[in-house]
Amino acid sequence: MKAIIPVAGAGTKLRPHTYTQPKALIPLAGKTILSIIIDQLRDSGINEFIFIIGYLGEKIQSYVTETYPDLNCIFINQNERHGIGHAILLTKEFVDNDEILIILGDTIAEYDINAVINSPDSMLGIKKVDDPRNFGVAELADDGYVFRVVEKPAIPKSNLALVGVYKIKETAILFSCLQKIIEHNHKKYEEFSLTEAIECMISEGAKFKSFKVEHWFDCGKKESLIQSNSIILKKFPGTVPGRENFINTIIIQPVSIGEGCVIKNSVIGPNVSVGEHSIVHNAIIKNSIIGSYSNISEIVLQNSLIGSDAEVKGASRNLNVGDNTAIDLGGVASEA
Repeated sequence: MKAIIPVAGAGTKLRPHTYTQPKALIPLAGKTILSIIIDQLRDSGINEFIFIIGYLGEKIQSYVTETYPDLNCIFINQNERHGIGHAILLTKEFVDNDEILIILGDTIAEYDINAVINSPDSMLGIKKVDDPRNFGVAELADDGYVFRVVEKPAIPKSNLALVGVYKIKETAILFSCLQKIIEHNHKKYEEFSLTEAIECMISEGAKFKSFKVEHWFDCGKKESLIQSNSIILKKFPGTVPGRENFINTIIIQPVSIGEGCVIKNSVIGPNVSVGEHSIVHNAIIKNSIIGSYSNISEIVLQNSLIGSDAEVKGASRNLNVGDNTAIDLGGVASEA
């Protein structure tokens, strides 16, 4: 089985971070979004990967080849962004008739991956959501098989969203459907949709069994990324190496701190990820993600996302405050 991971998107909802860094390489709980996905698949025995790259694709390729030299990887450029359906069609000559597992490059989900891989059926990952209008939606029969999928329906008939995990056995039918959709210029929201191709496959006799994911971590926006960081840290506590470089510092778990960090006179946590070789002085940081090689000083940060190689410095204050006094320093604890 081959894993296909589309990571060509520009990640516009995470700007300004994605101006210089692909969304898939945004740090999360001591790793990157992409490394969490790859590790999950590799631990289940998959070692053949196809990455569809585009925006800042050279960074994706360098990261994967350096971090995972043992994997058998192919990188395909999607020079024009025409949607996930178009991206998957680009992989046709490398797939042949093999079964494939498609994982969208910003999708982190918890599920029984071995059960999905070993299933005799094609499979679609689903989860109940409050507002399914922004997702592909699956409609199920009583036996758990999918009889219809719709991309971003205006009036949903189901609240079961497609989470971005697809196991496909009938790859010949998939590519045939994708080809038809593109030849007829059948776009959905200005893109060629994978959901439309799956609906085409169902109409041609392919059977899809649904499986529910336990957790689905949204990595598309700053607020949801920080929330996902917090949840993952609670489930899988990160490492805190180099404590000899932490001077007069309090660490409140769960946190993940990268190698080579220097932290002085600070409080870190809870729910904080700090990238490697960052420097933090005189700061209080909670519920935040700090990139690698950043310099943070004289500031209180909460619910913040700070990129790599960034410098954030607040105003130093020297106070002499008497008893029974309330002081509001205004703005010190604002979001960054």
